[in-house]
Amino acid sequence: MRDEVDDLVEAWGRERGDLDLAPVEVFSRISRLARHLDLARRDAFTAHGIESWEFDVLAALRRAGEPYELSPGRLLRETLVTSGTMTNRVDRLTDRGLVQRLPDPHDRRGVLVRLTVEGKAAVDGAFEALLAAEADLLAELPDKQRTQLAGLLRSLLAPFS
Repeated sequence: MRDEVDDLVEAWGRERGDLDLAPVEVFSRISRLARHLDLARRDAFTAHGIESWEFDVLAALRRAGEPYELSPGRLLRETLVTSGTMTNRVDRLTDRGLVQRLPDPHDRRGVLVRLTVEGKAAVDGAFEALLAAEADLLAELPDKQRTQLAGLLRSLLAPFS
C-alpha cells in the first residue's frame, strides 16, 4: 500500500539520493496524521461549544476528580501556558459559566478554579466525541498494531518527558 509520503520520499531520493530519508518516512506521516487529528479535535470541540484551549483547561479540571478544582498554579503545570495566559483563559471560562473561582480554604490569598456543572457537561461531551473521532482515525489498525504503535510513539517521546 502506497501513500503520498512514498511519492515524496521517492522524489527526494531522485533529487538527493545522498541523504538518509528514513526520518521523512516517519515524521511526514506523523505530521499528516497530526493535521487529521487537529481537524477531528476541532470538530469534536465545536460540536460541544468549546474551543481547543477551553478543552485543555476543562479537561485538566475534570481529570482532577471531584470536586473538579485546581489552583491556578496547578492549571499552569497541567496546560503548559504562562500565568497571564491562564488568567485570561480562566476569566473567559468564568464569563461563560464553565468554571468558577473560589477562595482556597488552605490559603487566604489563594483561589481555586472549579468546574461548573455546565463545564463538566461540555468537557464530557467533547471528550466522548474526541474519542469517537480518534477511534475512527485508528480504525484501520488491528488492536495489536495499535498497542505496538503506542509503544513506539512512547519510546520516541521519552527523551522529551
